[in-house]
Amino acid sequence: MILAIIAAATVVVALKLDEDTEEPLPAGIPPQPALIVPNPQVKPVSATAPMPTSAGVSREIAGELRDPALGVLTGQISDAITGQVLWTRNADDPRIPASNDKVLTAAAVLLGMPHDLRLTTTVVLGPGGELILKGAGDPTLSAQPVGADTFYTDPGRIADLAAQIKRSGVPVTSVAIDQSAFSGPSMDSTWDRRDIAGGDIAPIEPLMVDGARLEPLDEYSPRTPTPGLAAGRALADALGVQGRVTQTTAPANGRVVASVQSAPLVTRVNDMLRYSDNVLAETLSIELSVHQGGPPTLAAGVDAIEKTLQQTFGAQWAGTTLRDASGISYANRVPAELLDAVMTAASGPAQPAMRPMLDGLPIAAGIAGTLADRFDPTTNPGAGWVRAKTGTLTGVSSLTGIVQTIDGRVLSFALMSGGTSPADARPALDAVVGQLRECGCR
Repeated sequence: MILAIIAAATVVVALKLDEDTEEPLPAGIPPQPALIVPNPQVKPVSATAPMPTSAGVSREIAGELRDPALGVLTGQISDAITGQVLWTRNADDPRIPASNDKVLTAAAVLLGMPHDLRLTTTVVLGPGGELILKGAGDPTLSAQPVGADTFYTDPGRIADLAAQIKRSGVPVTSVAIDQSAFSGPSMDSTWDRRDIAGGDIAPIEPLMVDGARLEPLDEYSPRTPTPGLAAGRALADALGVQGRVTQTTAPANGRVVASVQSAPLVTRVNDMLRYSDNVLAETLSIELSVHQGGPPTLAAGVDAIEKTLQQTFGAQWAGTTLRDASGISYANRVPAELLDAVMTAASGPAQPAMRPMLDGLPIAAGIAGTLADRFDPTTNPGAGWVRAKTGTLTGVSSLTGIVQTIDGRVLSFALMSGGTSPADARPALDAVVGQLRECGCR
């Protein structure tokens, strides 16, 4: 069953006069019509909806493809049910994917791990009343107070850990952190450390709060260069403990005095896609490596993604080179045919384990996510009907996702533009995909 996408319905509401002052209608005038009650529904896409032809798709998007703002464009468009490729342009050419790399990360994680898997952050009692906050690789852990909004969905909270500690009656003298769950470099050598202050990335440590954001609810907030120590400080503050937070290793059989769990894996994957969260993408890849028995490093996370996806998409993998799981590295190279094949498998019958990733794809002109301010509903027919992952770096713009045509057929697509400003390329990409929504194309 393919996911249905719903556009907003127009509802006409009649004004009801005050019953206490309403005068009887003169003879011969029909009564006021009853109020219209909206009835939103989710309807499955029909497997028998007419499929566009290759010639029809090419004809429909020909005008939009002439826009010079697209720069050097590669791409592929396919039918989700049959997997038939309907349009292609140099789709086997490996290109810089930017954050479309996260499509591969999401697919590998959903294929390679149980969807209900959670991470558990613990507090272990050390010597002399020392409490050790032991990281488990969960960057969604939040320092927000109980009841306050959080950036990520249903995270564990420092406040809950503090409440459990207080209930335990354990006397607390100091707070330390245990970062032993990860090893190796915390930043890839191709990343720019200026992006920490720029809000794009943080050192990937097993202990973080709110994705290492200095402003917990701001998607684009600068990040802290010391995420683990910031998390330890948050716990110390919640307990009213003064003094410096130190780093140590928790005793192997130490008493666990408090613990909290992350949201299920599928929820974290969808948060990663919706907000194009680089930190969450990298930690998910390490989680995949550990689950498969590999080391807890950034490089091993990339290896785990490659290993998992090559088993399913070996035919489209040629030319792919991954340096990270988030797409911020300019060393990544991915062909559009691989991205489209992954999206076809997720939205069609081939890989039901990948289907939950569709829920995390931003909706064109939607309420939240990286497409919220794209696909102007007054000019682009794709508004509300497109779900897609965006990708942007200097001189690079990419868009991978699905669109439901006016005939009710779901098409997958991957478009990769390079050599022009993203400010110009993104509207041009949106225009191409918007035309697919209008596609009967037979």
